[in-house]
Amino acid sequence: CATTTTVGLRLMGRCATGEPGDLPWFGKSVFNFRDKGYMMEDFFQLFSVLFNRKMRINFLMVGLCLLVTGVCWSQQEQQLDTVWIDSKVPVARKNSGKVVATITQETLERSTGKSVAQVINEVSGIEINGSRSNEGQNLGYFVRGGRNRQVVILVDGVPMNDASSISNDFDLRLLPVTNVERIEILKGASSVLYGSGAATAVISITTKKESAKPIAATFSSALGTNRASGDDQNNVAEVTNSVAVSGTLSKFTYRAELNNRYVSGLSAVSAPEGAPRFEEDVFNRYNVRADLGYQISDRVKVRRFFGLDHFTTGFDDFSFTDADNRAISDQIRTGGNFEWKYNKGKVVVNDVYTRIEREFESSFPSRSDARTYNFDAYINHRFSNRFNVVLGVNGNFSNFNSFSIPFGETEFAQDVDSETAKFDIIDPYVNVVFISEFGLQLNAGARLNNHSNYGTHLVYHVNPSYGFDLGSTNVKVLASYSTAYITPSLFQLFSPSFGNTELEPEENTTLEGGVEVSSGSDFRVSVVYFNRDESNFVDFVTVDPDLFISQYQNIGEDFTASGIEVEVSKTFAKNWQFAGNYTYTRPEERFALRIPEHKANASLSYRFGTKGNVSVSYQFNGDRDDSFFNPDTFEAETVTLESFGLLNLSGSYQLCEQVTVFANIFNLLDEEYEEIVRFQTRGRNARVGFRLNF
Repeated sequence: CATTTTVGLRLMGRCATGEPGDLPWFGKSVFNFRDKGYMMEDFFQLFSVLFNRKMRINFLMVGLCLLVTGVCWSQQEQQLDTVWIDSKVPVARKNSGKVVATITQETLERSTGKSVAQVINEVSGIEINGSRSNEGQNLGYFVRGGRNRQVVILVDGVPMNDASSISNDFDLRLLPVTNVERIEILKGASSVLYGSGAATAVISITTKKESAKPIAATFSSALGTNRASGDDQNNVAEVTNSVAVSGTLSKFTYRAELNNRYVSGLSAVSAPEGAPRFEEDVFNRYNVRADLGYQISDRVKVRRFFGLDHFTTGFDDFSFTDADNRAISDQIRTGGNFEWKYNKGKVVVNDVYTRIEREFESSFPSRSDARTYNFDAYINHRFSNRFNVVLGVNGNFSNFNSFSIPFGETEFAQDVDSETAKFDIIDPYVNVVFISEFGLQLNAGARLNNHSNYGTHLVYHVNPSYGFDLGSTNVKVLASYSTAYITPSLFQLFSPSFGNTELEPEENTTLEGGVEVSSGSDFRVSVVYFNRDESNFVDFVTVDPDLFISQYQNIGEDFTASGIEVEVSKTFAKNWQFAGNYTYTRPEERFALRIPEHKANASLSYRFGTKGNVSVSYQFNGDRDDSFFNPDTFEAETVTLESFGLLNLSGSYQLCEQVTVFANIFNLLDEEYEEIVRFQTRGRNARVGFRLNF
């Protein structure tokens, strides 16, 4: 890190002068990196001068003004003219029956140094709990009153999952932002197109592709602080480096990338008031990926990739005491894409094989390894310019092994066998898109879920919309009714301590209705109401309090969540952009843990021609309830976490064709808050970096 960062800074100087369902007994995991060789007190002293009391008051007033308008923004979500995720058919946004959020490459480049979870958490309607905490904090994906198991994450078109995790969810901590080209987010039940688990949202992540040049290289580096609110330590505690080489040689394409991220400065658990600081917990991640592609003909192309992802993290004890615990996660992925275009459509096959190994070093040591093969094959046939049909089949084959050390022994023993803990899913599906001449659009489909443990189950959706023009303004009225099917995870079924093989799948229905008004790309406002009903909710409950026995069980009564999502964006005076969102979520009280009833984001951005930009953003999270296990009483207790607001500042500037510099300040006012009771969160922190393109 020292060598690459120093070389990069020298190059900048020349150019400028013209030359995370964590396991119940482990508590929350945290990661940090300590490198005392990087001390930048002089630089951060400059920021401390800026943060005097008068400036704090001024910035607070700006944040309050943005919030009071009720118009909030996040990550400068540019709404592109074409969307794909809601139907697997590219259609003009005005003809889509959904409101799709898009995080573009431009936004991602300004986010260098952030995690993928931090970037997504600034999108409307999404709350990723833990993304503002220490780097290794287990992440909670909360959308429309749902949990991790109700959000599907796609990487290059394929649903990803970890068969050994509690929620069968994919861990976003494994992915670097620098490897991502684009992120699309579709809210609502989408099991027809994306299978079991797609009950509240689908997050589609597209990785970067090769350069059109024979050879091109990109190098990026970022340094930053990582301190809690009120902490007087401003040393560099965050280092992110990435290098990629790619190109196109006739019909052959290639891309190779190496990423490294270290973060320190925070303990997982906050020390009690007046007690000495808890020890820093270390996060260290490496990513290696290689992609190869070949254009067989004008109509046929194939791509394959191979990737290694590793992170090591420290975490503290569940009793809120400091501990030298460590979690290690290793992932191997390989897969690719086949695409054949013909006159009336195309055939697409995406697949990925994943092996994940995890180990927890603590008072309750354990190991697990999971293997998953996912594929999605479909035909997109265009009968006419107004009628498309997608016919496909999706498969998922998962199993896992688990090992622990029995009480009184010193060696690992297997407690879950992959021959037992496994399931296969093969789902055929069909979806149609019809666009009429008079403004009516219809997106509808059905999927037959074939599960090796649960047999067959039908899910479907109907999504009509109607659009019309009022002068230069387009108005779109939309509605949808969709069902989803969430099967229990292998951990919930077969965990030796908490598993329950009698669990039934959860069933979900979502009703949506809304309106979107837009005028070209300069103005857009949308309001969407949703109501979600869920039955057979799987929860972790106490079976025998005297013997401290708990188990996963289906809750008898139905669960309901409803709310409203409002989005606004406006470009004015060519260089100014203001946009925002507000989300109101009301789940039933007993299921509302860590879900803010009110959440808002706002941003105002200014672009300096084609060279640079600066933006100020504000995020508000309302009161939330949280539950924790009290080690003194051996009972679960509920507390209310206070609301908080975070003001952030970011900017970037292109010094020359090859070099771009960027900087951002998170939590400008050093707000003190909690995401999870008794766990640390990030205070005011600064990050600076650069990107070199050759």
